[in-house]
Amino acid sequence: MQWNTLFQKEVVETWRTKKWIWFPLVIILLSILDPITNYFLPQILEAVGEMPEGMKFVLPEYTVAQVVMMTLGQLSSLGVLVIVFMSMGIIANEHKSGVSEIILVKPIDHHSYVTAKWASLLLLVWVAWILGMLVSWYYIYLLYGPLSFIHIVQTIFFYGLWLSLVVTVVIFYNTFVKSQGLIAFLSIATLMILSGLTQVFQSSLKWSPVHLSDYIKRTIEQGTIPNDLIYTGITTVFIIAILLLLSVLLFKRQQLEK
Repeated sequence: MQWNTLFQKEVVETWRTKKWIWFPLVIILLSILDPITNYFLPQILEAVGEMPEGMKFVLPEYTVAQVVMMTLGQLSSLGVLVIVFMSMGIIANEHKSGVSEIILVKPIDHHSYVTAKWASLLLLVWVAWILGMLVSWYYIYLLYGPLSFIHIVQTIFFYGLWLSLVVTVVIFYNTFVKSQGLIAFLSIATLMILSGLTQVFQSSLKWSPVHLSDYIKRTIEQGTIPNDLIYTGITTVFIIAILLLLSVLLFKRQQLEK
């Protein structure tokens, strides 16, 4: 009951700040930007007159899997930045202003406070991601060819785990850092370090969350889910659970030290 009340409060708050409007629109735009732009690029160049006379610009024929990777690529860069900047003050602002102390004076435990904020943010990100991928699916089918519904579901689920990890990393730093700018920096730096380590130690870190996109592409190309994707998904869920547990413990420690 206590958790539900906090969760509903957070959902209402994100609605009041218009996040339920602008954030899904941004994710939808990022999801369809590359597929549409690449398809119409020759016509765009001809229309603006940037091509020499008599020269034709011919793009390679992209496979459906490659086009899906275009969408995931945009979300892995710009999409992650939007999520970080949107959520970098979700706890830190209340912590800094003293609002969290007022809330926690009531019979509300630290676990409910942190997880309710995490869940409300996760709900927003997942809804926006599902909408973005469904719109992208429509344009992929229209411009490049059919992509089965089961592959869309698999892509939404497994890549959604990566976005969930991004959300959890931001929540983690929110629990003990008060500066929004520092939270954003640490979150982005953590994801970049994870990506860098995965690239350097690919054989040792083949189940790193960074590999989710690569395994999704292999799933679409081969038509079956590779074991590596399943194990990577499990690893990602495990990391999310550990970070969330640490977030609660660190936040509780911060409050008790006051």
